[in-house]
Amino acid sequence: MTRRIIQTDAAPAAIGTYSQAVACGSAKETVYLSGQIPLDPKTMSLVNATIEDEIHQVFRNLKAVCEAAGGSLAGIVKLNVFLTDLAHFTKVNEIMSNYFEAPYPARAAIGVASLPRGARVEADGILVLD
Repeated sequence: MTRRIIQTDAAPAAIGTYSQAVACGSAKETVYLSGQIPLDPKTMSLVNATIEDEIHQVFRNLKAVCEAAGGSLAGIVKLNVFLTDLAHFTKVNEIMSNYFEAPYPARAAIGVASLPRGARVEADGILVLD
């Protein structure tokens, strides 16, 4: 199996032992997107004035990694959203409509005790390239 590592300066650099994304496959590559928290890729600081700011930054980061892989958010087939407070799920739905169009990806929302760097939201996904 051939693996292609995806890396872009338009999304935050990995802060651990992982790649921003890994693509594999032949005719249609499948790209496994690592979790993105609301880090500004230029300053590597959290964008967290409001939960809305965090959610937007997470989707901007995912978008940048998708584009670096040769795709777009429209190619995401599975999205996982991790929240430290599931009360923010309504905001995720509202903001997600700015980044995704129907047909929407399959999605899970998972409540977690904490996230890296004190973030309140993180998202990862699986992207299929055409």
